[in-house]
Amino acid sequence: MPVPILLVTGFLGAGKTTVVNHLLANAEGRRIAAIVNDFGAINIDAELIAGASDGVVSLSNGCICCSLEGDLLRTLSALLRRDPKPDYIVIETSGIADPADIVRNLMDPIILREAPLETVLCVLDAATPPAALDDALQRSQLRVADIVALTKLDLAGEGAGVRTREAIRSQRVPAVVVDAKHGEIPSALLFPASDRAPAQRQPGPKRPAEERFETLSWTSDLPLSLPRLQQAIGKLAPKLARAKGLFEAVEQPGRLIEFQFAGGRATLAPGEAPAPGVPRARIVFIAELGVLSKAEIDELMARCVASG
Repeated sequence: MPVPILLVTGFLGAGKTTVVNHLLANAEGRRIAAIVNDFGAINIDAELIAGASDGVVSLSNGCICCSLEGDLLRTLSALLRRDPKPDYIVIETSGIADPADIVRNLMDPIILREAPLETVLCVLDAATPPAALDDALQRSQLRVADIVALTKLDLAGEGAGVRTREAIRSQRVPAVVVDAKHGEIPSALLFPASDRAPAQRQPGPKRPAEERFETLSWTSDLPLSLPRLQQAIGKLAPKLARAKGLFEAVEQPGRLIEFQFAGGRATLAPGEAPAPGVPRARIVFIAELGVLSKAEIDELMARCVASG
């Protein structure tokens, strides 16, 4: 029996991992395998999802839509050979991935027969400025979507959801737009009845790849000082498109803290106990090409390491 695919796309920091985590934690008896693609040498997203399901497959060091096309197809093939097979496959793309190229790959007749692309979900931060939707990448992410999920409504401010919906309509996006408070989306929208035929898709002509972002990773074998980390992020914030990581704080020993920076906002959340032999801090910084240097990150982050 074919295994339907749910493709989750959306720009950097939109909240894709939160949505996927909610799906996995509320699977309602479904066997769901998740393929997680992160942009950078440290695949933080896969670690953040790994606690919710044992079906996570991590693809790192590139985009599914370009350098990892072969890996994606091999991964799908491996998942389909599992016994028992998953009921659904969720693919979470990198925030810099053009989903039109991924859709094009998934339209391969062999894949379509074994794992049809059922639904494309675009996750969008409700606080996204309307002008940002004119960006070619964000426009592509919206236009291939069947469903657009507005996230972070509690942080976006009054009226932001309405303005974002109007901006989506102005782009002539045919997708259904839903609110996704805390990453919650009705499962009936994402996992429709099995007798429904998959949508016919026309992703359009292949566009040349554009290298626009770069990731800079930083690690430490020692815990960090929370006040110093806050100072460092404050200095780096104007240059960052996104940052995320896991670290142990000297103020809270014995437990990792999950760090996220997106849309100009930094958040901290409790994580799991650190694993033996793993660095006490692992953070990925994402910025436009040439905006931020490794030397600058190393200098600022070195000051965060707790001495003694």
